Amino acid sequence: MNQPARHTVIDQWTGRHATALQAALRMSQDEMAALIGVAKRTIASWSERPDIVIRPELQRALDTAYQRADEPAKLRFARQLKAEDDAEAKAAGGAVALSVAIAVVVNETEVLLVCRRDADPSGIDWQFPAGIVKPGANPATVATRETLAETGVHCVVRDELGSRLHPLSGVNASYFLCDYLAGEVENRDVVENTSALWAPREDVTRFIPQQRIYPPVLRALESYE
Repeated sequence: MNQPARHTVIDQWTGRHATALQAALRMSQDEMAALIGVAKRTIASWSERPDIVIRPELQRALDTAYQRADEPAKLRFARQLKAEDDAEAKAAGGAVALSVAIAVVVNETEVLLVCRRDADPSGIDWQFPAGIVKPGANPATVATRETLAETGVHCVVRDELGSRLHPLSGVNASYFLCDYLAGEVENRDVVENTSALWAPREDVTRFIPQQRIYPPVLRALESYE
């Protein structure tokens, strides 16, 4: 890939992010050390201390390593971070209110939707791509990263539409209007979803009942240019 996917930019690399990148690249500690230009013990320390903030010059080296990775590696990286976020949220249980980031991705006249598996008794439950936001995470980054992991679509946030308690799940939901950048839509998360597609913006209420759609989302879709 000639240019980085903007939605997966890491604001601040930590040991956790670096270890996830190493796993996504399928490299040993020796290989990762050679790629970044550090000693093997530095790579080992990142694995042992996932919360450590990596110093600036190595942050730049990790940015470069990510930017030069191929698409499968970038997808593995996104999925690794998502899996860790999901596991941490599950472990936290009810101690912290669950939050999700929802991406309303628009491609000119169409909006991106996914069909959740067994989320509705009818077996058909269309939604916008969404991801769990763990404490301290950037919801906008989660929204765009989850979109890539679920659908293969690259997007960038245009505007934050607001937040609410979701009427069905009761979780804190933050909504982001996103512009399509690149990628062919496909169902990349067959565990959670049965399908992913572009739907005409004017037909969105044929997929999702109007009363379930956050009103600012409907207004944004109607006025999108």
